[in-house]
Amino acid sequence: MKVTVRPGDTFWHYSQLFAIPMHLLIDSNLHVNSTNLQVGTEVNIPGFTLNQYEVTNGDTLWKLARSRTLVTDALFLVNPGIDAANLQVGQTILLPERIVQPIVNGNRKYTFADMMADIASLKAIYPFLQTGSIGKSVLGKDLPEIRIGRGTKRVHWNGSFHANEWITTNVIMTFLNEYLLALTNATPIRGFYVEPFYFEAFLSIVPMVNPDGVDLVLEGPPEQEPYRQEVIDINNGNLDFKDWKANIRGIDLNNQFPANWDIEKKRKEPKAPAPRDYPGDAPLTEPEVTAIEELTRSSDFDRVLAFHTQGEVIFWGYEGLEPPEAQILVNEFSRVSGYRAVRYVDSHAGYKDWFIQEFRRPGFTFELGEGVNPLPLTQFDEIYQETLGAFLASLYM
Repeated sequence: MKVTVRPGDTFWHYSQLFAIPMHLLIDSNLHVNSTNLQVGTEVNIPGFTLNQYEVTNGDTLWKLARSRTLVTDALFLVNPGIDAANLQVGQTILLPERIVQPIVNGNRKYTFADMMADIASLKAIYPFLQTGSIGKSVLGKDLPEIRIGRGTKRVHWNGSFHANEWITTNVIMTFLNEYLLALTNATPIRGFYVEPFYFEAFLSIVPMVNPDGVDLVLEGPPEQEPYRQEVIDINNGNLDFKDWKANIRGIDLNNQFPANWDIEKKRKEPKAPAPRDYPGDAPLTEPEVTAIEELTRSSDFDRVLAFHTQGEVIFWGYEGLEPPEAQILVNEFSRVSGYRAVRYVDSHAGYKDWFIQEFRRPGFTFELGEGVNPLPLTQFDEIYQETLGAFLASLYM
């Protein structure tokens, strides 16, 4: 919601009018001098929208404000010049509405377009979010990154490295929405008031690493050639792509990192582009992978969590290079999720492997849910509740 600064207005006054923490107001308005607001400047109030309202018989600004748990000056602010003593039946005015329900619906097939629409809506309502693109997919789709928080502890999450594991994006976006609601409404998540997390952790999220692959699984082959015919050929003429893990070029993005990549290359059965498991002709050939690699190198993350499906396990070690704190973290992740912690597995060239190898910092691969990929949406609520505690723990630990 945008308002126009009046003489004497301050961010402190706005925080009292709308019961919004000062730091969220400041972070929603990085374009203005928060200590010296200029009359006429447009500023953002996070966590609210403006709705049109038609005055009915007996309405007063005081009654309308009280019904929305606001003070009357909030209505004067969004209706400059209004004559409160002479409201007319049928007159249209603006009323602030606090957002108390999520806008993200994760319990559905969730395409790239669905995600981008939700990110735009969240950014409009919660302008303290920082959003941008870290690169583009093979088909030119943006790879969005969402950043939130002021803390020195730098945490990164990502999802949908594998196309038919798209439910991980749903889970991440659903938590993000719940976190934003808790911040702006001062409500707890699992008994935790999350305002301290905002000051302790800086959170980076890339919710969909493989958008071309996700859309291939959910919507079928793209119109764009040569990719349409190529994926059909790779899939042996089958137009059902539910088992597809790779990107649109048939390369497994989580086998593309330079962490003993040559071992994976030698032993993987596909020797050419395939629906799954083909590591490519060299590491870091795919734009989705180079975007994540460059983001990670430039962002100095303290820990990373990569979300996959399935198995209800958390992989957390690599070649003995993981630091001691990784075990403390994974023990807490395991406790709050009920997932089994597995230190070593005979696998290489994954994002978590590379991160541990390169930075000697904690990296984790979460395998959400149990069954056959793609996991059915009937598991969404259970997976979300299992994962919720780990999301929180990654911020407070």
